[in-house]
Amino acid sequence: MSILPDTSVLEKEDYYGEYIIDRNFFKGKQADWQYNHFRMEITENDSIFLYTMENEEIISVNKGKISTVKPYSSERLVLKMNEPNHHITETNPTTYRKSWWNFYLVFKSKKFHNMYFRKGKWEKIKE
Repeated sequence: MSILPDTSVLEKEDYYGEYIIDRNFFKGKQADWQYNHFRMEITENDSIFLYTMENEEIISVNKGKISTVKPYSSERLVLKMNEPNHHITETNPTTYRKSWWNFYLVFKSKKFHNMYFRKGKWEKIKE
């Protein structure tokens, strides 16, 4: 019996939570700007919310629903966003595993190219 749960296979429930821009991939002004302007939440009722922020305040919310498909062993996210859609959520994200207990989502944005989101609570960047 293992002390750690077996999370080597992702299920829909694993996607529920809050997401922030992962600034570890590309450090600097652009990553900090994205972090300060976008965050996301996927709730247990299969809703997705993309928050656009300005000065720590949410200025707009793009909403939609999620489902999953299972092309391989792990389930992958499928988005059905309400109109008008946001350029970040126009296509389904790709899920990548960092390690057997950790994953991140990559969204392809027309404006920002790849955007990396990981689970986490948004906090103001310390100067």
